[in-house]
Amino acid sequence: MANPEEPRVRLPQLRLDELLEELQGRINAARGTRDRVHSLLEAVLSIGRELDLEQALHAIVESAAALVDAEYAALGVIGPDGSSLSAFHTVGVTGEQIAEIGRYPQGHGILGEVIRHPRPLRLEKISQHPVSYGFPPHHPPINSFLGVPIRIRDQVFGNLYLTEKRGGLAFDEEDEAVLSTLAVAAGVAIENARLYEDVRLRERRLLANERRLLANAEITHSLMSGSERTEALKLIAERARELMQSALAAVEMPVAGGGSLAVEIAVGLDAEAHRSLVLPLSGTLMGLAFSAAAPVASADVQHDERISPEPARFQRLGPALAVPIGTGEGDVRGVVLVAREAERPVFSGKETEMLQGFAAQAAIAMELAERRKDAEQIAVLQDRDRIARDLHDLAIQRISATGMTLQSAGRLIEHPEAAERVLRAVDDLDETIKIIRSAIFGLRARPGGLEDSLRARIVRVVGEETPALGFAPGVRMEGLVDTDVPREVADHVVAVLSEALANIARHAQADRVQVVLTAGGHEVTSTVTDNGVGIPSDGRRSGLRNMAERAEQLGGHLDVSRPDGGGATLRWRVPLPVT
Repeated sequence: MANPEEPRVRLPQLRLDELLEELQGRINAARGTRDRVHSLLEAVLSIGRELDLEQALHAIVESAAALVDAEYAALGVIGPDGSSLSAFHTVGVTGEQIAEIGRYPQGHGILGEVIRHPRPLRLEKISQHPVSYGFPPHHPPINSFLGVPIRIRDQVFGNLYLTEKRGGLAFDEEDEAVLSTLAVAAGVAIENARLYEDVRLRERRLLANERRLLANAEITHSLMSGSERTEALKLIAERARELMQSALAAVEMPVAGGGSLAVEIAVGLDAEAHRSLVLPLSGTLMGLAFSAAAPVASADVQHDERISPEPARFQRLGPALAVPIGTGEGDVRGVVLVAREAERPVFSGKETEMLQGFAAQAAIAMELAERRKDAEQIAVLQDRDRIARDLHDLAIQRISATGMTLQSAGRLIEHPEAAERVLRAVDDLDETIKIIRSAIFGLRARPGGLEDSLRARIVRVVGEETPALGFAPGVRMEGLVDTDVPREVADHVVAVLSEALANIARHAQADRVQVVLTAGGHEVTSTVTDNGVGIPSDGRRSGLRNMAERAEQLGGHLDVSRPDGGGATLRWRVPLPVT
């Protein structure tokens, strides 16, 4: 028989089990809350330690995804217009998926809703919101959504976007509270990273200005101490390359009377391909900078129409910047060009300003050095005038007086041989006076201008033949062209080049001509290469015969060959006098 007291014993026992289960659940919830708070604190400390802005933004997105257990997370940075996204940092999406989806969101739909109304937005199903209009192709499926704004002081910096809570669950109020707390810490971390970046930027600018001042001081000292012009230009190119952290630096100077720029110095990557090139002022990067007296930049010199394709010299380079060497329009002395390797960032506005300041200081140093040389030359000319005046007023007068005395005394000498010797002495004194007068003329003569130099004459000839050719030939001049080549040889060089270009214009049907003039190794060589139809075997040879005769007259010779690519190559070579 059953005991009637048994049910009374079981009911309290069941109630106790329920209480214990409820207590265990609350303990587990408390542990979960404790763990989540710990995770939140760790996330706050983690993002607070990041001082690099890009790394801080990425750490914020990763922490947000981990805290609310979201499959996808993103941080959108609001652009200057306040209505669109200027940057988008993602977590959970692979690079391949990003490439398939296409460009990042611009801030429309649900993302734009958080931008327009900067407050937390939590959705169980994103497609049910009125402003939702779907996703682009290849975008992963998304249902749940949680968006929270990130503020820096009173300004909205961007928004955190979390989607697809794992396990198919929806984001709850606790997720929203945790994410809002993280957003506050993120705002502080972002502001700290910005301040740190500003400090680093100021330090870099101070260091850059210090390097620029040191470089300008070095250039000024070099020029004022009497260094050669080539050494000073090389120093400018080297310091410009260091300041701009570029792979190549070149200095172009104007060719007197030629309307062109000559690459005087090039240092760095493929520098040999740039040295001694002569470039027109119109249609080139350096020419535009020189003519406009303003910086000219190129994002990619390999594909820039302002860069002549021949000769190829920019294959491994990308961004470039050309800055005039001068203090303003009408005072441009040359151009400094810097270029970075391909895939490197373009030159910023601050970098352009720094290079402009460097080039302006270099121009002032060049101006001071030229004024110093002018003063020295004036002093030399004045001294030469004094010497010439003294020779004329003192030496010649005394020699003339001595000659007249001897001539008078000769009439009193009865011995024929002695009289003859006196007359010879008088004649010698007359010759001495002529020599002194010739020396006086030489002392008072002024040196000719640069417009009459061989380099300038070559550029003029090329410019004169350009209309007949229909294009501008490439020109390169190497060696001490103006120093080592005497006037009589220079006249032949100019005549031969003019004849060669005229023949190409009339007969070759070419669209590319390269002129190379080299002085060195005790000889001068003029090489003209075209890509035309070549020299026919039965054609007239009067022009070639004239060139060959000029070479033979000077002890040289003319070679004519046909390159593998077609056309013709004329190499006119004569020896230089040994000094």
